[in-house]
Amino acid sequence: MGFGAMIIMERLDFVVRRGEIFVILGGSGSGKSTLLKHMIGLYRPLAGRVLIDGADVTTAEGAEREDILREIGVTYQMGALFGSMSLLENVRLPLEVHTRLPPAAMNRIALARLQMVGLAEYSDFMPAEISGGMQKRAAIARAMVLDPKVLFLDEPSAGLDPITSAELDQLVRRLSSSLGMTMVVVTHELPSIFTIADRVIMLDKESRSIIAEGDPRVLRDSSEHPWVRRFLRRAETEDLPA
Repeated sequence: MGFGAMIIMERLDFVVRRGEIFVILGGSGSGKSTLLKHMIGLYRPLAGRVLIDGADVTTAEGAEREDILREIGVTYQMGALFGSMSLLENVRLPLEVHTRLPPAAMNRIALARLQMVGLAEYSDFMPAEISGGMQKRAAIARAMVLDPKVLFLDEPSAGLDPITSAELDQLVRRLSSSLGMTMVVVTHELPSIFTIADRVIMLDKESRSIIAEGDPRVLRDSSEHPWVRRFLRRAETEDLPA
């Protein structure tokens, strides 16, 4: 994984299990968001494959690639809502692009997704008229509107206060539980990690590889890698034995 001659990560080999919340961790500049962008097909890896339900997003083209990408939903760090559209129009947009449903049916589906994230009564509001946390919820509703098999969330709690962040974590867990949806999340927020993650991988900038994989609670308490324990305990180097 990299750009041209610059290698960011190499020898990455992992599987996201169906129905789990899988979290990608790492320090600043370790390549977390870059890895996510490779997984959703925005970037092509220098070598290797990215399989989504058995289909290789890295080599697929045309209609085949379109079919693969319809199986995933994505939310970006800043929400990426269109400011000139209401929440309902934002959520409905993927249906307009990818389906031939009548407008009334698209509106019903979009409203149902807004209901799932607690925003049905704000469907006519513009993004600038709601809070940052509500914008993140609306972005999740839009990402779910095509009923994807995998939902990718890039730093969902970024820029939120602790209370709003905790509410968003509970929403993610509730959606995962009720829908059985597979989720891949990039975050470095420790409260979020321990609230939502079923399993994590940790990227390391120095070794350019995965240095830990598993339950974050187990890694926090018993990882053989000192840096992994420090990260998950938010501890200084001298607080832990070498």
